[in-house]
Amino acid sequence: MIRAQIDALLAATWPPASVRRLGPWILRDGAGGGKRVEAASTAGAVGERDIDDAERAMDDAGRQALFAVFAGQDDLDRRLGDRAYLTLDPTVLYAGPVADLPAPDGPVDTAWPPTEAQEEIWRAGGIGAARLAVMERAQSPKTTLHLSHDGTACCTAFVAVHGRVAMLHALEVAKAHRRQGAGRAMMAHVAAWAAGQGADTLALLVTRANAPANALYRDLGLRGEDCYHYRIRP
Repeated sequence: MIRAQIDALLAATWPPASVRRLGPWILRDGAGGGKRVEAASTAGAVGERDIDDAERAMDDAGRQALFAVFAGQDDLDRRLGDRAYLTLDPTVLYAGPVADLPAPDGPVDTAWPPTEAQEEIWRAGGIGAARLAVMERAQSPKTTLHLSHDGTACCTAFVAVHGRVAMLHALEVAKAHRRQGAGRAMMAHVAAWAAGQGADTLALLVTRANAPANALYRDLGLRGEDCYHYRIRP
């Protein structure tokens, strides 16, 4: 997936509260919704003065300087490293044909807005009100899905469609139900919902450090490629 597609997909399915252009940069205000909606990024080459300008703008906004460095942006990465920026969360983009994912086996519930039971699962996984607000801002076709076990919600996810690509976000399995196949079952339901919306591709982002999730997505046949990491000023 090319960079322009990634940028458009994220802007549509996981949008910041606001964005503004500053020279080569896209500066984001995520309203506390996490690094993905807070980090500055660029698709072009930058020099030291450009970085100074971005730092100054983030300082003026009262935010810690944070950049998303995409695959191939080695010069930007080097420049930020020279400024003692720390590296955080190397992230992999997985994508694959919806039709290649397994068919669902069993029921699933969809809801918009999400239910309190879903929000409880997300809160326990560190996905609070600010990230729920990101979901609310998405204007694409979207829904949340949740699976239940013995009448109790055990797994929840958010998915939205842009063009013919469905982007999965915030798949979370309740702690008591992990390693029991809930994530795999949810992926089948997400693919079925995406197909119903006319999407032919399913995509998602996951940190490289999340070994169980990476193993699941590879086992499902999704192709992974390094996408970005963050650089944050101490």
